[in-house]
Amino acid sequence: MVQKNKMICLLFYICSFNFSVDAVAKDLVSNRVNVSTPKATGKQVFYFGEKIKKSKEAIVLNKPLSYDSATGYGFDFNTATNVKLNSDSFSNTAPTYFSVKLPEGNYQVSVTFGSKIQNTNTTIKAESRRLMLDQQPLKKGQIVTKTFNINVRTPKIDDKTQIQLKDRDLGQLNWDEKLTLEFLGTVEVKSISITPIDNVVNVYLAGDSTVTDQDLEPWASWGQFITNYFDQNVVVSNYAVSGATLRSFKSSLRLKKVLSIIKPGDYLIVEFAHNDEKEKGEGIGPWDSYSASIREFVQAARDKGANPILITPVQRRAFNTDGTLKSTHGDYPDAMRKVAQEMNVPLVDITKLTTTLYESWGDEPSRKAFVQYPANTFSGQKEKLEDNTHFNSFGANEIALCIMKGLRDLNNPLAKYLIKDLPQYNPNQPNAFAKWTLPMSNRFEIVKPDGN
Repeated sequence: MVQKNKMICLLFYICSFNFSVDAVAKDLVSNRVNVSTPKATGKQVFYFGEKIKKSKEAIVLNKPLSYDSATGYGFDFNTATNVKLNSDSFSNTAPTYFSVKLPEGNYQVSVTFGSKIQNTNTTIKAESRRLMLDQQPLKKGQIVTKTFNINVRTPKIDDKTQIQLKDRDLGQLNWDEKLTLEFLGTVEVKSISITPIDNVVNVYLAGDSTVTDQDLEPWASWGQFITNYFDQNVVVSNYAVSGATLRSFKSSLRLKKVLSIIKPGDYLIVEFAHNDEKEKGEGIGPWDSYSASIREFVQAARDKGANPILITPVQRRAFNTDGTLKSTHGDYPDAMRKVAQEMNVPLVDITKLTTTLYESWGDEPSRKAFVQYPANTFSGQKEKLEDNTHFNSFGANEIALCIMKGLRDLNNPLAKYLIKDLPQYNPNQPNAFAKWTLPMSNRFEIVKPDGN
């Protein structure tokens, strides 16, 4: 199902999902980080269809098998009932998840899809809603294969240490023992192949709730949308976490984890301030602890032969009466700009870009980019959601486009890995919500992410 353009249709679409908050909670508990570690594996290929014969080269699914950790693959989150097995493919009647138990690493995934009997329109998300394929329309008879790279990770750093995850993080698809693909729209999938890869540029993200892969609708961040704009030479590893400061990112061992695996030629993109600016105490502030931590992150990446990129904080949606945007970050953007200049670090000034973006929309239209929904939009949501910090998918994608513009404007080497057909983006002329049609996932929560 593809979302309609108008807001009221969006609400009906969301409400049509019959997933209660309790059911989602059960899903999260059942998908907590598993103590078992999947064994290393080579290429895996899955064929789907009632008439597909057994194969030595592939695993054949002649029926909609539910995921089981012992089997190591199957349709996940009770979505096997959404699946119909055709002669040589599977189709779905609602958003569907397919998971494969895999060890930590980077994987190239190829999906072959299309139908001989109907038009299709396929969207694919991976892990915690990282967008991999955005609404690929195919006419009846068209069959294509799309390939993309996915990072699978665990909290483990070495035999003695691991990232200190919050309770809320434990149920996220980013931190379980599986690679999970989510299929949305009118889908007919023939095969999935998954191949371990090493020879890719890894883009590591360090940041807060405006950057992290938001696991559940309607929350979203730019980090889970840039995955759709890089080519097959890049994989994105998003270690950002809601509520994080530079110092808490380090103390929870996320920086240590990144530094344990980052390699020469990789990138470390750093965006913080929303939560750093709330810290109090002696030596705490934009020109003290914040600047010192930025320098530390930059130097740590360089010591590993990696390339740091700094990004100033995205703006909050806070308008003055004259239609201009208020500055809510104080000296923090300037502090990052100064460090970037002193250390000769590429900097994307997303603070300025999002100021232009929000003011171009205007006060009321800009609400459509944030998690602002009337009461009862979602099951169990008795009060309206009115968040001026956290984006929905539409807003997160617009920020991602601003990031891509920033890389291009810098002529940064990372920009050469952007997909060839990515159009130029102008925040003075942003996209309109009325044209946004990306299908929503059917796992959601009404509690906002940590941080503001």
